[in-house]
Amino acid sequence: MNISVDQVKSCVYRDGHILVTMESGVEIRFSIAGNPRLSKGAPQQLNNVEVSPFGLHWPDLDEDLSFRGLLEGDYGQQRPRRTEKD
Repeated sequence: MNISVDQVKSCVYRDGHILVTMESGVEIRFSIAGNPRLSKGAPQQLNNVEVSPFGLHWPDLDEDLSFRGLLEGDYGQQRPRRTEKD
């Protein structure tokens, strides 16, 4: 999917999930539980989202997620840090 052509129609918080609906009808849905910043947000903060051509920004929670990352399954979860041995 080419995000530069497909635009966001809506982005809402509902039932513990962020639901992004694109103009094409494609939906991206993910749980906020695995995202340290989003999981601490109140519904009002989670629904206060700014959409840019590159991704989503929650100003009240200081969180940014790129569309590229979302399409790759990166919803802002904490990942184990690599050590020098890895």
